[in-house]
Amino acid sequence: MQILVSKQPLELVDAAALIVPVFQRPEGGKEVSGAAAQLANEKTGGWIQELLDSGECGGKLLETALLPRPAGLAARRLLVIGAGSREKFGPTEMRKLAGTALRLLKAKKVRQVALALDGDLAGLAFASAAVEGAIAGGYEPDRLKTDQKAKDDQRVESFTIVGAGGEIQAGADRGRILGEAQNFTRDLVNEPGNRLTPTALADAARQMAVEQGLEYEVLSADRMKQLGMGALLGVAQGSAEPPALIIVRYKPGQSNSKAHIGLVGKGVTFDTGGISIKPADGMEKMKYDMAGGAAVLGAMRALAQLKPAVTVTAFVPTVENMPGSRAQRPGDIVTSLAGKTIEVLNTDAEGRLILCDAIEYAKRLGCTHLVDAATLTGAIVVALGHINVGVFSNEEGFRQRLLDSARAEGEKMWPMPLDEEYKELLKSPFADLPNIGTRWGGAITAAMFLKEFADPTPWIHLDIAGTAWNDDLKPFLAKGPTGVAMRTFVNLAMNWKD
Repeated sequence: MQILVSKQPLELVDAAALIVPVFQRPEGGKEVSGAAAQLANEKTGGWIQELLDSGECGGKLLETALLPRPAGLAARRLLVIGAGSREKFGPTEMRKLAGTALRLLKAKKVRQVALALDGDLAGLAFASAAVEGAIAGGYEPDRLKTDQKAKDDQRVESFTIVGAGGEIQAGADRGRILGEAQNFTRDLVNEPGNRLTPTALADAARQMAVEQGLEYEVLSADRMKQLGMGALLGVAQGSAEPPALIIVRYKPGQSNSKAHIGLVGKGVTFDTGGISIKPADGMEKMKYDMAGGAAVLGAMRALAQLKPAVTVTAFVPTVENMPGSRAQRPGDIVTSLAGKTIEVLNTDAEGRLILCDAIEYAKRLGCTHLVDAATLTGAIVVALGHINVGVFSNEEGFRQRLLDSARAEGEKMWPMPLDEEYKELLKSPFADLPNIGTRWGGAITAAMFLKEFADPTPWIHLDIAGTAWNDDLKPFLAKGPTGVAMRTFVNLAMNWKD
């Protein structure tokens, strides 16, 4: 989809559809607010005023009304979409508004779409959010369907931001980079396990790195064995597909920062649970168990173009967790790269086993701050549902920086505890620690396991198991992968201060 910016007068914008946001009127108010909405109302003989007066479209967030062939406008359709309360309207709401509008219009086979931004909306943050929302909203998880005509019929060719703000072009450029990175992330997550093996994920990362001018390296199984990554290799040994540790590096041209951010993403391309096999119901979704790794790679794709002033390295340990004849067994004991021994009580708790070796390797390569993202536990879904990412950290100040980045990017995240008492739930009489705790606090004990390897480096763990996949179609986002955490990673790096 082509992203354009126009300073044309609104009535002259030649598009198949023009989108105009309309805010709810304050109590007792009668006027249509906003220059764009007022002009569209005037040109259409008071149509928007009538919508508000009748309550047919009262401005509630994401309410819509469509007028074909609006008099006085060059656009062939006028889409009015509710923006809610002006006081509560921010970039997050703008993403949803743009995504909702675009999905509605593309279902009607509209090819050229324009969105009017005026006043305080005609700035960098809102323009970026609008483009991000449109690109994400235009995504469909149907790449492997063969009916090309049906897909072409619902493809929007161009999305134009109409406004006179001086920062609109910069915002549109940023939004395009982030939107495309989000869809790159979603494409990876959406690939089925027979197509996206660990080797294929490594190839996709290599191709992205070459295209974006990033440094790239992959550690093979032999190299990991030489290093002593027994925890990662133990997970991989049940599959005929070889594992890999993907490393992608971004280095700023000039920087005074001494920080080195390590982004670590779980990359289990398919998770059967191993010998502790999962139930068949819903197992097909386990292709999404590499969503953390995909988010990390998507962030690197965006950072290569946005160029932060801090060094960032991505680490994606990637394996397939299968119950083959060589698969590790419950009760096996493996030795991690850090030298700690781990009793494998449940082979379906494999994510923490591959992450702990990647975290230790990131520390050895000089990372000063670590953030990992993983579809790690069902327990986090019990705790937070499908709304918030669970955030665990060993340093409060670092955690707050990430939460601020998440809030700025509209990604809901919630801090979780890591009290020392939870460590008592990770005891093994046979090894330094087991890979699972007791029944209770499962997301916390999983994070506590990782903390044993991250300390003393400042570290954050994001459990995205409940938020990396949409089971239901949303007005602004298709069913399937969400790309969660990618934008937060980008914001953290772009706003980094030592």
